[in-house]
Amino acid sequence: MRHIEINGVDLHYDIVGDGEPVLWVHGFFGAGSDWRYVFPEPPANLRLIAPDLRGHGASTNPSDEFSFRQAAADLESLLDHLGIASVKAIGVSGGGIVLLHMATARPARLESMVIVSAPPYFPLQARAVQRQVSESTFGEAELGMMRMRHGEERWQQLLRHCRGLADSYDDVSFTPPSLSRVSARTLIVFGDDDPLYPVALALELRAAIPASHLWILPGAGHAPIFGPHAPAFVATALPFLQGAWPEAARAMP
Repeated sequence: MRHIEINGVDLHYDIVGDGEPVLWVHGFFGAGSDWRYVFPEPPANLRLIAPDLRGHGASTNPSDEFSFRQAAADLESLLDHLGIASVKAIGVSGGGIVLLHMATARPARLESMVIVSAPPYFPLQARAVQRQVSESTFGEAELGMMRMRHGEERWQQLLRHCRGLADSYDDVSFTPPSLSRVSARTLIVFGDDDPLYPVALALELRAAIPASHLWILPGAGHAPIFGPHAPAFVATALPFLQGAWPEAARAMP
């Protein structure tokens, strides 16, 4: 794993594979290595860039503050460091929010993107869950994995930050005018049984983002790209990112 000092944090990231760069942005509580739960091996002919967002995984966050906007600024700095002017990207949940910040602030930075279970704003049902998050929210095995992944100090920090999201309104507040600035070809992926974000939010994104397409998975929950959904996601998302549409649509279940 590589690392770089940017914006006051020690940001860790992996680069796997060779070819055209694709940025993988994990969700809140996740880590860059989560790509391994979707792709059985690095995608062919692609260079996957997988950072740990600030305060996640091996990346530090000494400010003890977190916003998706700041995480987007961190990734902008990372891409500058790597000499990448424009990139294709996949963002899962909070990672999709990070991409929305990048796509609205600097549209030319993203050529195409797949955003999974990423809302334009937090609805009341999500805020209720965020407000109550604690260690008891997680099963024993998952709790052990979280402690191992982040370390105890960062894990406790993330729990505090997640609860803080419940009362944050400026960071995740993408309006139709702001979303209309997105120039990236965008695939919006949602499960229609997501306990955090109702599928109506996906429809709002589709209506506001100009060059966007919508893939709703029936009966699927939050971030429906792992486990049994992974093969269909890989078969759909990679061709989409590379411009093979409508061919990619035929892979959708």
